[in-house]
Amino acid sequence: MREDVRQFVAIAAQAFRLTGPVYEFGSYLVADQGDLGDLRSLFPGQRYVGCDMRPGPGVDQIEDLGELSLPDDSAQSIICVDTLEHVFEVRRAVDEMTRVLAPGGVLVLAVPFDFYIHNYPADYWRFTPSCLERLLAPLPAVVIGSQGTETSPHTVFAVASKGPVGAHFAAGYEQLATGMRSYLAAQAAAVPPKVRAKQALRRWFQSQRERRRVEEYHQSRFTLEMRIQVPAATPHARIQPARSAEMRFDWT
Repeated sequence: MREDVRQFVAIAAQAFRLTGPVYEFGSYLVADQGDLGDLRSLFPGQRYVGCDMRPGPGVDQIEDLGELSLPDDSAQSIICVDTLEHVFEVRRAVDEMTRVLAPGGVLVLAVPFDFYIHNYPADYWRFTPSCLERLLAPLPAVVIGSQGTETSPHTVFAVASKGPVGAHFAAGYEQLATGMRSYLAAQAAAVPPKVRAKQALRRWFQSQRERRRVEEYHQSRFTLEMRIQVPAATPHARIQPARSAEMRFDWT
């Protein structure tokens, strides 16, 4: 797991008021990451169940993401970060997480796009923002974000809620976007002067794409799409069926 991804989960947990039971899919702790991949401390006092396809550190329950043993509507919060690229049946995995997500529950995802091949135990996919948006389309409230250059981000984020969507979800979106922007600005400012000097020197030998990749590494953008039930007009006091309305918000 990468530090920026861990921080995204930490901010999302606060912004969307995530509660238990929390199920993490892909919880196996890789030896060379230390405590970076252990997300339990971000959910104090909540029931936390780490799930993976194999036993090992950080794993409480063996689960196949393509065929979860959990009952419908049983997970109030789901975390799945830096994992879907290792799942071959990715569409089925997202459908399964949606199935077990409780009404009003929240799903938090992060996936790589511009990133090297890392076999844990295999590496199959890279995801665009449009891909996550399509995978999560059945859910009524979806936040899609990315970090890095807009046309080739290194990381893609998503937060989605199963209906009924809580009134705090839109406010959570703003808190997430603001929190990630502040965190990334601080990270950019903390780059050591020696590293900055090396980056400036390398610019002379890099392509325009490579320069942008470095310069925009800490940039982020987020979009919220919500489908809400809007009461239809009621002329003559006759109650009409509710209609669906879509709202879209962008934060860059």
